[in-house]
Amino acid sequence: MDTIMAKRVITTDLIEEDKTVENHLRPQLLDDYIGQSKVKNNLKVYIEAAKQREESLDHVLFFGPPGLGKTTLAGIIANEMGTNIKITSGPAIEKPGEMAAILNNLQPGDVLFVDEIHRLNRQVEELLYPAMEDYAIDIVIGKGATAKSIRLDLPKFTLVGATTRAGMLTPPLRDRFGVVSHLEFYSVDELKKIIIRSAKVFSVEIDNKGAEELARRSRGTPRLANRLLKRVRDFAQVKYDGKITAEVAAFALDLLEVDRLGLDQIDREILAVMIERFNGGPVGIEAIATTIGEDVGTIEEVYEPYLVQNGLILRTPRGRVASDMAYSHLGLEMREI
Repeated sequence: MDTIMAKRVITTDLIEEDKTVENHLRPQLLDDYIGQSKVKNNLKVYIEAAKQREESLDHVLFFGPPGLGKTTLAGIIANEMGTNIKITSGPAIEKPGEMAAILNNLQPGDVLFVDEIHRLNRQVEELLYPAMEDYAIDIVIGKGATAKSIRLDLPKFTLVGATTRAGMLTPPLRDRFGVVSHLEFYSVDELKKIIIRSAKVFSVEIDNKGAEELARRSRGTPRLANRLLKRVRDFAQVKYDGKITAEVAAFALDLLEVDRLGLDQIDREILAVMIERFNGGPVGIEAIATTIGEDVGTIEEVYEPYLVQNGLILRTPRGRVASDMAYSHLGLEMREI
């Protein structure tokens, strides 16, 4: 999976080249944040209420596909509350003692952001329960008969958790979040605004049609829109006069094998397999994965959500079915059954 994903221009996972770019492009305040209007409007109310009461914001959980702004929103919460943010991730914390050290070093009101929070191991997760509810943790000192349990008080803080797989969170952890927000794919208009804003930061000239062409191929994801903008900027600089127009964007993205719906070769292969090998379905996810040489989890987590969201694949009780739109997009005729 890692090798294939590393080669995918349109992966929405965070890759090395995104890290520096995203730090420059992240909005710092809610008013500057584009999209996710429902989440943003609710957060404004919760933050203002917490500030008026001079309290920490309730614990917040963001869930949704990668690249939609969960980390950015965590930073914005800290900025709006006037506090600091500590960033870590579920896989990075292996022992309860490591989490205890992080919690003990927080200052009053701080934001602790835990990415991929569904991947915390059980012992670390259980340490969080009293920390989130009572702002205290129990530490065991010593071993065997001489072991003592000491309760350590913590400053009041806000835990912001992010996950791409909300269903993998345990109920006890999920129930301790006071604010639970689902981040959705962005519209073309929202992505267009983000691309125009990012182009100004990159000091690259882009017109409305160029931004729209990029937006339509960005799979509803700001992270991907910004990455594609970087790639197209290079083509504009070398092959054209430096300005990104619809023609330039289409030329560059066609070369990168990102089509007009934002699909790449692997996405098209999944649809082609469903149509040509399985007569359009219904077909089980296991059969699709075996045919293209990929594991089931990768199909379900990485490829399928966008294909389903855009009506190219239909999920039915009997299996996956390729839609009329999938046939049309690949230029194939539907077979008579």
